[in-house]
Amino acid sequence: MDYFEGAKIQIRAYLIFVILAENLLLIVGIWFAVAKLYLPLAYVALGAYAVSVIMTFIITVAATDFAMQPLQAIWRAVMHLAPNHNNVAAPDINKLVVGRTLVTNLTAQIYQIASVAEQTASVVDKQSSSLKANFIASNMPLPLFVLDASQTIVYTNAAAGAYLGRNADDMIGQNVYSILNMLFPSEATFNVWLQQAKTNSVTSSSFWERVRIDVSDNQPTRLFDLAAYYNKGNSLHYETMLILFDHTKSYSQDDQAVSLIALGVHELRTPLALLRGYIETFDEETQGKLDPELAGFMAKMKATAQQLTAFVNNILNVARVDNDQLSLKLHEENWPMVLQSAVDMMSLRAEVRGITLKLNIAEGLPTVGADRISMQEVIDNLIDNAIKYSGSSKQITISSSVNAEGFVETSVQDDGVGIPANIVQNLFTKFYRDHRNRAQIGGTGLGLFLCKAIVTAHGGNIWVKSKEGKGSTFSFTLLPYSRLADEVKNSDNKEIARVAHGWIKNHSLYRR
Repeated sequence: MDYFEGAKIQIRAYLIFVILAENLLLIVGIWFAVAKLYLPLAYVALGAYAVSVIMTFIITVAATDFAMQPLQAIWRAVMHLAPNHNNVAAPDINKLVVGRTLVTNLTAQIYQIASVAEQTASVVDKQSSSLKANFIASNMPLPLFVLDASQTIVYTNAAAGAYLGRNADDMIGQNVYSILNMLFPSEATFNVWLQQAKTNSVTSSSFWERVRIDVSDNQPTRLFDLAAYYNKGNSLHYETMLILFDHTKSYSQDDQAVSLIALGVHELRTPLALLRGYIETFDEETQGKLDPELAGFMAKMKATAQQLTAFVNNILNVARVDNDQLSLKLHEENWPMVLQSAVDMMSLRAEVRGITLKLNIAEGLPTVGADRISMQEVIDNLIDNAIKYSGSSKQITISSSVNAEGFVETSVQDDGVGIPANIVQNLFTKFYRDHRNRAQIGGTGLGLFLCKAIVTAHGGNIWVKSKEGKGSTFSFTLLPYSRLADEVKNSDNKEIARVAHGWIKNHSLYRR
Protein backbone atom coordinates (compact mmCIF):
# COMPACT_ATOMS: atom_id res chain seq x y z
CA MET A 1 0.00 0.00 0.00
CA ASP A 2 3.04 2.37 0.63
CA TYR A 3 4.09 2.00 -3.00
CA PHE A 4 0.61 2.94 -4.15
CA GLU A 5 0.55 6.03 -1.92
CA GLY A 6 3.96 7.07 -3.24
CA ALA A 7 2.71 6.91 -6.81
CA LYS A 8 -0.33 8.98 -5.88
CA ILE A 9 1.87 11.67 -4.29
CA GLN A 10 4.07 11.80 -7.38
CA ILE A 11 1.13 12.23 -9.75
CA ARG A 12 -0.52 14.78 -7.45
CA ALA A 13 2.68 16.88 -7.21
CA TYR A 14 3.10 16.82 -10.99
CA LEU A 15 -0.48 17.99 -11.58
CA ILE A 16 -0.19 20.78 -8.97
CA PHE A 17 3.06 21.98 -10.49
CA VAL A 18 1.65 22.03 -14.03
CA ILE A 19 -1.56 23.81 -13.03
CA LEU A 20 0.32 26.42 -10.98
CA ALA A 21 2.74 26.97 -13.84
CA GLU A 22 -0.15 27.43 -16.26
CA ASN A 23 -1.83 29.97 -13.99
CA LEU A 24 1.42 31.85 -13.41
CA LEU A 25 2.14 32.07 -17.12
CA LEU A 26 -1.38 33.28 -17.82
CA ILE A 27 -1.17 35.99 -15.13
CA VAL A 28 2.23 37.18 -16.38
CA GLY A 29 0.90 37.25 -19.94
CA ILE A 30 -2.11 39.36 -18.96
CA TRP A 31 0.07 41.78 -16.97
CA PHE A 32 2.55 42.17 -19.81
CA ALA A 33 -0.22 42.79 -22.39
CA VAL A 34 -1.93 45.43 -20.22
CA ALA A 35 1.06 47.14 -18.56
CA LYS A 36 3.64 47.04 -21.29
CA LEU A 37 1.76 46.75 -24.55
CA TYR A 38 -1.20 48.92 -23.43
CA LEU A 39 -3.68 46.64 -25.17
CA PRO A 40 -7.42 47.12 -24.51
CA LEU A 41 -8.64 45.03 -21.57
CA ALA A 42 -11.38 43.41 -23.65
CA TYR A 43 -8.84 42.15 -26.17
CA VAL A 44 -6.56 40.96 -23.40
CA ALA A 45 -9.39 39.03 -21.69
CA LEU A 46 -10.43 37.43 -24.96
CA GLY A 47 -6.86 36.45 -25.75
CA ALA A 48 -6.33 35.12 -22.23
CA TYR A 49 -9.44 32.90 -22.58
CA ALA A 50 -8.22 31.48 -25.90
CA VAL A 51 -4.77 30.80 -24.49
CA SER A 52 -6.34 29.16 -21.39
CA VAL A 53 -8.42 26.79 -23.55
CA ILE A 54 -5.42 25.76 -25.63
CA MET A 55 -3.18 25.27 -22.59
CA THR A 56 -5.91 23.26 -20.77
CA PHE A 57 -6.16 20.87 -23.73
CA ILE A 58 -2.36 20.47 -23.93
CA ILE A 59 -2.00 20.00 -20.18
CA THR A 60 -4.88 17.44 -20.06
CA VAL A 61 -3.29 15.31 -22.78
CA ALA A 62 0.13 15.50 -21.18
CA ALA A 63 -1.19 14.82 -17.66
CA THR A 64 -3.23 11.83 -18.83
CA ASP A 65 -0.24 10.25 -20.55
CA PHE A 66 1.87 10.93 -17.47
CA ALA A 67 -0.66 9.53 -14.96
CA MET A 68 -1.41 6.44 -17.08
CA GLN A 69 2.23 5.36 -17.34
CA PRO A 70 2.04 2.92 -14.37
CA LEU A 71 -1.24 1.38 -15.54
CA GLN A 72 0.09 1.01 -19.09
CA ALA A 73 3.18 -0.77 -17.79
CA ILE A 74 1.05 -3.20 -15.74
CA TRP A 75 -1.20 -3.79 -18.79
CA ARG A 76 1.86 -4.63 -20.91
CA ALA A 77 3.06 -7.08 -18.24
CA VAL A 78 -0.31 -8.88 -18.13
CA MET A 79 -0.72 -8.99 -21.92
CA HIS A 80 2.85 -10.20 -22.31
CA LEU A 81 1.99 -13.25 -20.19
CA ALA A 82 -1.44 -13.87 -21.74
CA PRO A 83 -1.49 -17.03 -23.95
CA ASN A 84 -2.88 -15.26 -27.04
CA HIS A 85 -0.93 -11.97 -26.78
CA ASN A 86 2.70 -13.07 -26.76
CA ASN A 87 3.51 -10.38 -29.36
CA VAL A 88 3.13 -7.65 -26.67
CA ALA A 89 6.57 -6.72 -25.36
CA ALA A 90 7.32 -6.67 -21.65
CA PRO A 91 7.32 -3.16 -20.09
CA ASP A 92 10.60 -1.21 -19.70
CA ILE A 93 10.20 -0.10 -16.11
CA ASN A 94 13.40 2.00 -16.17
CA LYS A 95 11.72 4.47 -18.54
CA LEU A 96 8.91 5.22 -16.10
CA VAL A 97 8.90 8.74 -14.69
CA VAL A 98 6.19 8.10 -12.10
CA GLY A 99 5.12 5.00 -10.07
CA ARG A 100 8.29 3.06 -10.89
CA THR A 101 8.45 1.39 -7.46
CA LEU A 102 4.75 0.48 -7.54
CA VAL A 103 4.95 -1.01 -11.04
CA THR A 104 8.13 -2.90 -10.16
CA ASN A 105 6.45 -4.64 -7.22
CA LEU A 106 3.14 -5.34 -9.01
CA THR A 107 4.78 -6.81 -12.11
CA ALA A 108 6.92 -8.97 -9.85
CA GLN A 109 3.73 -10.31 -8.25
CA ILE A 110 2.17 -10.90 -11.67
CA TYR A 111 5.20 -12.82 -12.89
CA GLN A 112 5.21 -14.87 -9.67
CA ILE A 113 1.48 -15.76 -10.01
CA ALA A 114 2.03 -16.74 -13.63
CA SER A 115 4.94 -18.92 -12.60
CA VAL A 116 2.87 -20.67 -9.91
CA ALA A 117 0.00 -21.24 -12.36
CA GLU A 118 2.42 -22.70 -14.88
CA GLN A 119 3.91 -25.00 -12.26
CA THR A 120 0.42 -26.07 -11.11
CA ALA A 121 -0.63 -26.84 -14.68
CA SER A 122 2.58 -28.79 -15.13
CA VAL A 123 1.91 -30.79 -11.93
CA VAL A 124 -1.67 -31.54 -13.01
CA ASP A 125 -0.47 -32.65 -16.42
CA LYS A 126 2.14 -34.84 -14.80
CA GLN A 127 -0.46 -36.27 -12.41
CA SER A 128 -2.82 -37.00 -15.28
CA SER A 129 -0.02 -38.55 -17.28
CA SER A 130 1.03 -40.53 -14.23
CA LEU A 131 -2.48 -41.93 -13.75
CA LYS A 132 -2.81 -42.71 -17.44
CA ALA A 133 0.54 -44.42 -17.35
CA ASN A 134 -0.48 -46.46 -14.33
CA PHE A 135 -0.66 -50.04 -15.52
CA ILE A 136 -3.42 -51.12 -13.15
CA ALA A 137 -5.75 -48.21 -13.90
CA SER A 138 -5.24 -48.34 -17.65
CA ASN A 139 -5.58 -52.09 -17.98
CA MET A 140 -8.32 -52.69 -15.43
CA PRO A 141 -11.06 -54.65 -17.22
CA LEU A 142 -13.74 -52.80 -15.20
CA PRO A 143 -14.97 -49.31 -16.09
CA LEU A 144 -13.16 -46.79 -13.84
CA PHE A 145 -13.98 -43.10 -13.31
CA VAL A 146 -11.95 -40.70 -11.16
CA LEU A 147 -13.58 -37.42 -10.05
CA ASP A 148 -12.32 -34.23 -8.48
CA ALA A 149 -14.04 -32.24 -5.73
CA SER A 150 -16.58 -30.74 -8.17
CA GLN A 151 -17.51 -34.21 -9.56
CA THR A 152 -15.67 -33.45 -12.78
CA ILE A 153 -14.13 -36.49 -14.47
CA VAL A 154 -10.33 -36.25 -14.39
CA TYR A 155 -9.63 -39.77 -15.61
CA THR A 156 -11.40 -42.68 -17.28
CA ASN A 157 -9.84 -45.90 -18.48
CA ALA A 158 -10.32 -47.62 -21.81
CA ALA A 159 -12.85 -50.06 -20.31
CA ALA A 160 -15.11 -47.14 -19.30
CA GLY A 161 -15.07 -45.76 -22.82
CA ALA A 162 -15.84 -49.15 -24.33
CA TYR A 163 -18.65 -49.77 -21.83
CA LEU A 164 -20.40 -46.51 -22.67
CA GLY A 165 -19.54 -46.56 -26.36
CA ARG A 166 -17.59 -43.29 -26.10
CA ASN A 167 -14.02 -42.10 -26.40
CA ALA A 168 -12.46 -42.18 -22.93
CA ASP A 169 -10.51 -38.94 -23.42
CA ASP A 170 -13.64 -37.07 -24.53
CA MET A 171 -15.24 -37.70 -21.13
CA ILE A 172 -12.40 -36.04 -19.21
CA GLY A 173 -13.34 -32.56 -18.03
CA GLN A 174 -17.08 -33.24 -18.06
CA ASN A 175 -19.36 -33.52 -15.06
CA VAL A 176 -19.96 -37.14 -14.08
CA TYR A 177 -23.75 -36.70 -14.07
CA SER A 178 -23.72 -35.64 -17.71
CA ILE A 179 -21.88 -38.85 -18.61
CA LEU A 180 -23.42 -41.32 -16.14
CA ASN A 181 -27.16 -40.64 -15.86
CA MET A 182 -27.47 -43.27 -13.14
CA LEU A 183 -30.78 -44.47 -11.74
CA PHE A 184 -30.86 -46.16 -8.35
CA PRO A 185 -33.48 -48.57 -6.94
CA SER A 186 -33.90 -46.56 -3.74
CA GLU A 187 -33.52 -43.08 -2.27
CA ALA A 188 -29.96 -43.97 -1.17
CA THR A 189 -28.32 -42.70 -4.36
CA PHE A 190 -24.67 -41.99 -5.15
CA ASN A 191 -25.24 -38.25 -4.87
CA VAL A 192 -26.89 -38.57 -1.44
CA TRP A 193 -24.01 -40.72 -0.18
CA LEU A 194 -21.36 -38.37 -1.61
CA GLN A 195 -22.87 -35.27 0.01
CA GLN A 196 -23.00 -37.07 3.36
CA ALA A 197 -19.41 -38.26 2.93
CA LYS A 198 -18.23 -34.73 2.12
CA THR A 199 -19.92 -33.44 5.27
CA ASN A 200 -19.15 -36.19 7.76
CA SER A 201 -16.14 -38.23 6.62
CA VAL A 202 -12.52 -38.01 5.57
CA THR A 203 -12.74 -41.32 3.72
CA SER A 204 -15.79 -43.37 2.88
CA SER A 205 -16.91 -46.17 0.58
CA SER A 206 -20.24 -47.57 -0.55
CA PHE A 207 -21.79 -50.13 -2.88
CA TRP A 208 -25.05 -50.20 -4.85
CA GLU A 209 -26.72 -53.09 -6.66
CA ARG A 210 -28.91 -52.99 -9.79
CA VAL A 211 -27.99 -49.48 -10.89
CA ARG A 212 -29.18 -48.70 -14.39
CA ILE A 213 -28.15 -46.25 -17.07
CA ASP A 214 -29.54 -45.52 -20.51
CA VAL A 215 -26.38 -45.26 -22.61
CA SER A 216 -27.68 -44.10 -25.99
CA ASP A 217 -30.25 -44.83 -28.66
CA ASN A 218 -27.86 -47.21 -30.35
CA GLN A 219 -27.00 -49.29 -27.27
CA PRO A 220 -29.17 -51.11 -24.73
CA THR A 221 -29.69 -50.04 -21.13
CA ARG A 222 -26.81 -51.01 -18.88
CA LEU A 223 -27.43 -52.70 -15.52
CA PHE A 224 -24.55 -52.86 -13.08
CA ASP A 225 -23.36 -52.79 -9.49
CA LEU A 226 -21.50 -49.66 -8.43
CA ALA A 227 -18.63 -49.29 -5.96
CA ALA A 228 -17.48 -45.82 -4.85
CA TYR A 229 -14.59 -44.58 -2.73
CA TYR A 230 -14.25 -41.04 -1.35
CA ASN A 231 -11.08 -39.40 -0.01
CA LYS A 232 -11.34 -35.78 1.16
CA GLY A 233 -8.42 -33.47 0.45
CA ASN A 234 -6.51 -35.92 -1.72
CA SER A 235 -3.16 -34.31 -2.63
CA LEU A 236 -3.59 -35.39 -6.24
CA HIS A 237 -7.12 -33.93 -6.37
CA TYR A 238 -8.57 -37.41 -7.03
CA GLU A 239 -11.44 -37.15 -4.56
CA THR A 240 -13.87 -39.88 -5.70
CA MET A 241 -13.40 -43.13 -7.57
CA LEU A 242 -16.20 -45.13 -9.23
CA ILE A 243 -15.97 -48.73 -10.45
CA LEU A 244 -18.78 -50.35 -12.44
CA PHE A 245 -19.45 -54.10 -12.33
CA ASP A 246 -21.59 -54.98 -15.32
CA HIS A 247 -24.53 -57.37 -14.74
CA THR A 248 -26.67 -56.36 -17.69
CA LYS A 249 -27.05 -59.93 -18.89
CA SER A 250 -27.81 -61.55 -15.54
CA TYR A 251 -30.13 -58.79 -14.29
CA SER A 252 -31.99 -58.76 -17.58
CA GLN A 253 -32.30 -62.53 -17.36
CA ASP A 254 -33.76 -62.12 -13.87
CA ASP A 255 -36.47 -59.90 -15.30
CA GLN A 256 -37.12 -62.34 -18.12
CA ALA A 257 -37.08 -65.24 -15.66
CA VAL A 258 -39.98 -63.72 -13.74
CA SER A 259 -42.08 -63.74 -16.89
CA LEU A 260 -41.05 -67.30 -17.70
CA ILE A 261 -41.74 -68.49 -14.15
CA ALA A 262 -45.05 -66.67 -14.20
CA LEU A 263 -46.13 -68.76 -17.18
CA GLY A 264 -45.47 -71.93 -15.23
CA VAL A 265 -46.85 -70.61 -11.96
CA HIS A 266 -50.06 -69.57 -13.67
CA GLU A 267 -50.78 -73.23 -14.33
CA LEU A 268 -50.56 -73.91 -10.59
CA ARG A 269 -53.50 -71.70 -9.75
CA THR A 270 -56.19 -74.20 -10.69
CA PRO A 271 -54.74 -77.25 -8.87
CA LEU A 272 -53.79 -75.03 -5.93
CA ALA A 273 -57.33 -73.69 -5.66
CA LEU A 274 -58.60 -77.27 -5.81
CA LEU A 275 -56.13 -78.34 -3.14
CA ARG A 276 -57.13 -75.52 -0.81
CA GLY A 277 -60.79 -76.39 -1.33
CA TYR A 278 -60.22 -80.02 -0.37
CA ILE A 279 -58.17 -79.02 2.68
CA GLU A 280 -60.88 -76.64 3.90
CA THR A 281 -63.54 -79.31 3.28
CA PHE A 282 -61.57 -81.92 5.21
CA ASP A 283 -60.95 -79.42 7.99
CA GLU A 284 -64.66 -78.68 8.33
CA GLU A 285 -65.68 -82.35 8.15
CA THR A 286 -63.11 -83.50 10.69
CA GLN A 287 -63.50 -80.59 13.08
CA GLY A 288 -63.25 -81.98 16.62
CA LYS A 289 -62.84 -85.57 15.39
CA LEU A 290 -59.05 -85.68 15.03
CA ASP A 291 -56.50 -86.21 17.75
CA PRO A 292 -54.21 -83.22 18.46
CA GLU A 293 -51.38 -84.55 16.30
CA LEU A 294 -53.54 -85.01 13.18
CA ALA A 295 -55.26 -81.68 13.84
CA GLY A 296 -51.81 -80.11 13.88
CA PHE A 297 -50.99 -81.74 10.56
CA MET A 298 -54.22 -80.38 9.09
CA ALA A 299 -53.40 -76.85 10.35
CA LYS A 300 -49.93 -77.03 8.84
CA MET A 301 -51.34 -78.22 5.51
CA LYS A 302 -53.78 -75.32 5.49
CA ALA A 303 -51.07 -72.78 6.39
CA THR A 304 -48.73 -74.20 3.74
CA ALA A 305 -51.43 -73.98 1.09
CA GLN A 306 -51.99 -70.32 2.04
CA GLN A 307 -48.26 -69.66 1.81
CA LEU A 308 -48.06 -71.30 -1.59
CA THR A 309 -51.01 -69.19 -2.76
CA ALA A 310 -49.22 -66.04 -1.60
CA PHE A 311 -46.09 -67.13 -3.49
CA VAL A 312 -48.07 -67.69 -6.68
CA ASN A 313 -49.81 -64.33 -6.34
CA ASN A 314 -46.48 -62.53 -5.82
CA ILE A 315 -44.93 -64.07 -8.92
CA LEU A 316 -47.94 -63.30 -11.08
CA ASN A 317 -48.29 -59.74 -9.81
CA VAL A 318 -44.60 -58.92 -10.31
CA ALA A 319 -44.91 -60.26 -13.86
CA ARG A 320 -47.96 -58.03 -14.36
CA VAL A 321 -46.03 -55.02 -13.08
CA ASP A 322 -43.16 -55.71 -15.48
CA ASN A 323 -45.54 -56.23 -18.38
CA ASP A 324 -47.71 -53.16 -17.71
CA GLN A 325 -50.68 -55.35 -16.84
CA LEU A 326 -51.25 -54.76 -13.13
CA SER A 327 -54.12 -52.31 -12.75
CA LEU A 328 -55.84 -51.44 -9.50
CA LYS A 329 -59.36 -50.30 -8.75
CA LEU A 330 -59.49 -48.09 -5.67
CA HIS A 331 -62.80 -48.29 -3.84
CA GLU A 332 -63.89 -46.67 -0.63
CA GLU A 333 -62.93 -49.27 1.98
CA ASN A 334 -63.39 -49.67 5.71
CA TRP A 335 -59.73 -50.05 6.63
CA PRO A 336 -60.21 -51.73 10.04
CA MET A 337 -62.30 -54.42 8.33
CA VAL A 338 -59.62 -54.94 5.66
CA LEU A 339 -56.95 -55.28 8.34
CA GLN A 340 -59.03 -57.65 10.44
CA SER A 341 -59.69 -59.84 7.40
CA ALA A 342 -56.00 -59.96 6.51
CA VAL A 343 -54.99 -60.76 10.08
CA ASP A 344 -57.58 -63.54 10.27
CA MET A 345 -56.16 -65.05 7.08
CA MET A 346 -52.58 -64.92 8.42
CA SER A 347 -53.34 -66.02 11.98
CA LEU A 348 -53.18 -69.73 11.13
CA ARG A 349 -49.75 -69.34 9.55
CA ALA A 350 -48.60 -67.48 12.67
CA GLU A 351 -50.08 -70.05 15.04
CA VAL A 352 -48.19 -72.85 13.32
CA ARG A 353 -45.01 -70.98 14.29
CA GLY A 354 -46.28 -70.32 17.80
CA ILE A 355 -46.72 -66.60 17.14
CA THR A 356 -49.64 -64.38 18.11
CA LEU A 357 -50.88 -61.56 15.90
CA LYS A 358 -52.02 -58.50 17.89
CA LEU A 359 -54.13 -55.88 16.13
CA ASN A 360 -54.26 -52.28 17.44
CA ILE A 361 -56.57 -49.98 15.48
CA ALA A 362 -57.21 -46.39 16.52
CA GLU A 363 -60.83 -45.34 16.82
CA GLY A 364 -62.43 -43.19 14.17
CA LEU A 365 -60.21 -44.19 11.26
CA PRO A 366 -61.51 -42.66 8.02
CA THR A 367 -62.29 -44.83 5.02
CA VAL A 368 -59.43 -45.22 2.55
CA GLY A 369 -59.20 -45.44 -1.22
CA ALA A 370 -57.81 -48.93 -1.76
CA ASP A 371 -57.84 -51.97 -3.99
CA ARG A 372 -58.84 -54.45 -1.29
CA ILE A 373 -57.25 -57.56 -2.78
CA SER A 374 -53.95 -55.83 -3.57
CA MET A 375 -53.71 -54.21 -0.13
CA GLN A 376 -54.42 -57.53 1.54
CA GLU A 377 -51.43 -58.90 -0.37
CA VAL A 378 -49.33 -56.05 1.00
CA ILE A 379 -50.39 -56.86 4.56
CA ASP A 380 -49.90 -60.59 3.95
CA ASN A 381 -46.35 -60.01 2.69
CA LEU A 382 -45.42 -57.77 5.62
CA ILE A 383 -46.85 -60.18 8.20
CA ASP A 384 -45.24 -63.14 6.43
CA ASN A 385 -41.87 -61.36 6.59
CA ALA A 386 -42.39 -60.63 10.28
CA ILE A 387 -43.17 -64.30 10.90
CA LYS A 388 -40.07 -65.46 9.01
CA TYR A 389 -37.74 -63.08 10.83
CA SER A 390 -39.40 -63.12 14.25
CA GLY A 391 -36.66 -65.27 15.75
CA SER A 392 -37.60 -66.21 19.30
CA SER A 393 -40.22 -63.45 19.50
CA LYS A 394 -43.78 -64.73 19.95
CA GLN A 395 -45.84 -61.66 19.05
CA ILE A 396 -46.31 -59.47 15.99
CA THR A 397 -48.20 -56.19 16.38
CA ILE A 398 -50.22 -54.65 13.57
CA SER A 399 -51.19 -51.03 14.28
CA SER A 400 -53.10 -48.40 12.34
CA SER A 401 -53.88 -44.74 13.02
CA VAL A 402 -54.01 -41.32 11.37
CA ASN A 403 -50.58 -39.66 11.31
CA ALA A 404 -49.70 -35.97 11.60
CA GLU A 405 -50.08 -35.45 7.83
CA GLY A 406 -53.60 -36.86 7.84
CA PHE A 407 -52.69 -40.16 6.15
CA VAL A 408 -53.80 -43.53 7.45
CA GLU A 409 -50.55 -45.12 8.62
CA THR A 410 -50.28 -48.86 9.22
CA SER A 411 -47.32 -50.65 10.82
CA VAL A 412 -46.27 -54.27 11.22
CA GLN A 413 -43.84 -54.66 14.11
CA ASP A 414 -41.82 -57.66 15.24
CA ASP A 415 -39.16 -58.07 17.91
CA GLY A 416 -37.09 -60.51 15.90
CA VAL A 417 -33.63 -60.60 14.35
CA GLY A 418 -33.78 -57.10 12.86
CA ILE A 419 -32.06 -55.79 9.76
CA PRO A 420 -28.46 -54.55 9.47
CA ALA A 421 -28.34 -50.82 8.69
CA ASN A 422 -26.22 -51.27 5.57
CA ILE A 423 -28.86 -53.33 3.73
CA VAL A 424 -32.01 -51.38 4.67
CA GLN A 425 -31.65 -49.21 1.56
CA ASN A 426 -31.93 -52.29 -0.70
CA LEU A 427 -34.90 -54.02 0.92
CA PHE A 428 -37.49 -52.89 -1.62
CA THR A 429 -35.33 -53.86 -4.60
CA LYS A 430 -36.49 -56.76 -6.73
CA PHE A 431 -34.82 -60.10 -5.87
CA TYR A 432 -32.84 -58.57 -3.01
CA ARG A 433 -32.24 -60.81 -0.01
CA ASP A 434 -29.72 -60.57 2.81
CA HIS A 435 -26.92 -62.99 1.97
CA ARG A 436 -26.35 -63.75 5.66
CA ASN A 437 -29.67 -65.48 6.23
CA ARG A 438 -30.96 -66.42 2.79
CA ALA A 439 -29.87 -70.02 3.35
CA GLN A 440 -31.80 -70.29 6.63
CA ILE A 441 -34.93 -68.32 5.69
CA GLY A 442 -36.81 -68.99 2.48
CA GLY A 443 -38.13 -66.35 0.12
CA THR A 444 -37.99 -64.93 -3.40
CA GLY A 445 -36.96 -61.33 -2.77
CA LEU A 446 -40.15 -60.16 -4.49
CA GLY A 447 -42.56 -59.53 -1.61
CA LEU A 448 -41.27 -56.12 -0.49
CA PHE A 449 -40.69 -55.08 -4.09
CA LEU A 450 -44.35 -55.79 -4.81
CA CYS A 451 -45.46 -54.04 -1.60
CA LYS A 452 -43.71 -50.86 -2.73
CA ALA A 453 -45.28 -51.13 -6.19
CA ILE A 454 -48.79 -51.46 -4.81
CA VAL A 455 -48.48 -48.85 -2.04
CA THR A 456 -46.91 -46.34 -4.44
CA ALA A 457 -49.70 -46.95 -6.97
CA HIS A 458 -52.17 -46.11 -4.17
CA GLY A 459 -50.42 -42.77 -3.67
CA GLY A 460 -48.80 -43.81 -0.38
CA ASN A 461 -45.29 -44.41 0.95
CA ILE A 462 -43.66 -47.43 2.55
CA TRP A 463 -40.56 -47.56 4.75
CA VAL A 464 -38.85 -49.59 7.46
CA LYS A 465 -37.23 -48.86 10.81
CA SER A 466 -35.05 -51.60 12.19
CA LYS A 467 -32.21 -52.35 14.56
CA GLU A 468 -30.23 -55.54 14.31
CA GLY A 469 -31.17 -57.90 17.11
CA LYS A 470 -34.09 -55.69 18.20
CA GLY A 471 -36.69 -56.26 15.50
CA SER A 472 -38.21 -54.31 12.62
CA THR A 473 -41.22 -52.11 11.93
CA PHE A 474 -42.54 -51.84 8.38
CA SER A 475 -44.95 -48.96 7.85
CA PHE A 476 -46.98 -47.64 4.95
CA THR A 477 -49.53 -44.91 4.37
CA LEU A 478 -52.78 -44.68 2.43
CA LEU A 479 -54.84 -41.66 1.47
CA PRO A 480 -58.19 -41.20 3.16
CA TYR A 481 -60.86 -41.59 0.51
CA SER A 482 -62.05 -38.04 1.08
CA ARG A 483 -58.65 -36.65 0.04
CA LEU A 484 -58.55 -38.34 -3.34
CA ALA A 485 -58.96 -35.85 -6.15
CA ASP A 486 -62.60 -35.43 -7.20
CA GLU A 487 -61.69 -35.12 -10.86
CA VAL A 488 -60.41 -38.73 -11.04
CA LYS A 489 -63.48 -40.23 -9.39
CA ASN A 490 -66.12 -41.94 -11.42
CA SER A 491 -69.62 -40.57 -11.59
CA ASP A 492 -70.77 -42.93 -8.85
CA ASN A 493 -68.04 -41.53 -6.61
CA LYS A 494 -67.08 -45.04 -5.59
CA GLU A 495 -64.17 -46.12 -7.81
CA ILE A 496 -60.78 -44.73 -8.85
CA ALA A 497 -58.55 -46.39 -11.43
CA ARG A 498 -54.81 -46.64 -10.82
CA VAL A 499 -52.04 -48.56 -12.58
CA ALA A 500 -48.91 -49.92 -10.95
CA HIS A 501 -46.82 -50.09 -14.10
CA GLY A 502 -46.50 -46.31 -14.19
CA TRP A 503 -43.72 -46.16 -11.64
CA ILE A 504 -41.93 -49.16 -13.12
CA LYS A 505 -41.74 -48.26 -16.79
CA ASN A 506 -40.95 -44.60 -16.30
CA HIS A 507 -38.43 -45.58 -13.63
CA SER A 508 -39.80 -43.22 -11.02
CA LEU A 509 -39.00 -45.99 -8.57
CA TYR A 510 -35.38 -45.33 -9.45
CA ARG A 511 -33.66 -42.26 -7.99
CA ARG A 512 -30.93 -40.19 -9.59
